[in-house]
Amino acid sequence: MKAESLSALRGYHWPEPVSWWPPAPGWWVLAVLLMALTALLIWRIQKRRWRLDAARAALAELAALQTAYEASPDGAAFARGISQLLRRFALARFPRREVAGLAGKEWLDFLDAHGGNGAFCEGPGRALIEAPYRARAMFQVESLRALVEGWIERNQERRR
Repeated sequence: MKAESLSALRGYHWPEPVSWWPPAPGWWVLAVLLMALTALLIWRIQKRRWRLDAARAALAELAALQTAYEASPDGAAFARGISQLLRRFALARFPRREVAGLAGKEWLDFLDAHGGNGAFCEGPGRALIEAPYRARAMFQVESLRALVEGWIERNQERRR
């Protein structure tokens, strides 16, 4: 009787190995966190690159204005071009409500407050509100260009 009951038993069998798929819930959470972190990192890099590209484009436009002035010395046109360039760059760097409505002395005060150190109100930057409206604008073109170039470089990393 004993031999018959033992012969009815099956041999040893091991359970199936644990599959690696689907992963445990902890791995899913880790994968989602890694993807979110990667997306955030890519977004930050792109945003910084855009800010630096805007500054490079502004500096290139400044050089083009200088070249155009050297070809045809029109101070009023140079001052208008500089003013428009600064306005566009400031709108890209600062909130619209802070920049869009500024004109005249308020505009120069804004530029001084954000890196001009008084050179816009009391120095060569004053030409931005005087020169565009004069038939023969007399101001130091090179010092204005250097001032604007420095202002753009100081504000290239500024966040909106």
